[in-house]
Amino acid sequence: MQAINMLQAKSSLSRLVEAIEQGREREIVIARNGRPAAKLVPMDTVPVNQRIGVAKGRFEVPDTIDAHNEDVARLFMGGAPL
Repeated sequence: MQAINMLQAKSSLSRLVEAIEQGREREIVIARNGRPAAKLVPMDTVPVNQRIGVAKGRFEVPDTIDAHNEDVARLFMGGAPL
């Protein structure tokens, strides 16, 4: 784990991201005034707290959900409501 200060991070962000992407560093801690403030890690290691589909099974979608699609599309295209 590499730790750097905020000024260094600002001036070398591209290099730091490249080091993470290429696996040369697993994480980089960025400090402000000597205290850890943020962590740069690869995207695949970021913990996922909530995912798409979190409400699956919590409500029912009515069979008529698509009944007004044409009206909505017309409104988006600047048409007048019926």
